[in-house]
Amino acid sequence: MSAVNSVRTAHKGTTESAWVRRTLIGIALAFMFLFLVLPLAAVATEALRKGSEAYFEALKEPDAWAAIRLTFLTAAITVPLNLVFGVAAAWAVAKYEFRGKSFLTTLIDLPFSVSPVVAGLIYVLVFGAQGWFGPWLAEHDIKIVFAVPGIILATIFVTFPFIARELIPLMQAQGNDEEQAAIVLGASGWQTFWYVTLPNIKWGLIYGVILCNARAMGEFGAVSVVSGHIRGQTNTMPLHVEILYNEYQSVAAFAVASLLALLALVTLVIKSIAEWQMEREMKALAELPPERPTPAAAGTPTLATQTP
Repeated sequence: MSAVNSVRTAHKGTTESAWVRRTLIGIALAFMFLFLVLPLAAVATEALRKGSEAYFEALKEPDAWAAIRLTFLTAAITVPLNLVFGVAAAWAVAKYEFRGKSFLTTLIDLPFSVSPVVAGLIYVLVFGAQGWFGPWLAEHDIKIVFAVPGIILATIFVTFPFIARELIPLMQAQGNDEEQAAIVLGASGWQTFWYVTLPNIKWGLIYGVILCNARAMGEFGAVSVVSGHIRGQTNTMPLHVEILYNEYQSVAAFAVASLLALLALVTLVIKSIAEWQMEREMKALAELPPERPTPAAAGTPTLATQTP
């Protein structure tokens, strides 16, 4: 009885009263309405203020279409490169011990602590006309700053931690036991990664890719510094929205902004599905009973003991 009473006392001590729960839920809902639902509704309202015809005309305008293409091109190049880097960096940090490991982890976190504007200025300092490599690039007719390569480089810098930071704790929690068992059974390094490591990290990998893609499409600060704001050439969707709004073309600005908001909502839905699938698989694994060898299986040779 004493154990039961202690459990009840602990449960009572960690259970809030009804008014506390309702207050917290109300604050959370009010915050989401004020900072999420209301701005999205305002964007949609302003974008359609002059009707659907004006809305689609704003999206079909050549400069807007060029900004949309450049945004998707930047994301299409940035995300695969960060995918390769993120998996490699997470594998190195989580699976191996080496000198400089803590320094590598610090470098991975660097874009989180550096302002995107500062990152853009760094690329201008290095690749600009008066920068370190500027004269050499000018002699060879190579344009990086105020061109598409500079936008891609700046976007890569601000987005490369997302996939690595999502995978590192996941790989550290899983440990090396399954990989070592696969190697003992004769699997190659590629087979170990493809059939053992990748299935274990697939949902975390998808989650990191989603976050990386969302940031790549919505990046403003670093891209604004290195783009030069050349209409129809180096303006991404966020930069195009700023230009239209500064020119008092509010309907066109909100039309392009609504497309960004739609992409954000799609990203949120995919992210929620990935989280749900990951939680579902983790719950299913937790409910599996522990495997016990049967008497018949006890005498059966494993792959590790079989000879060719």
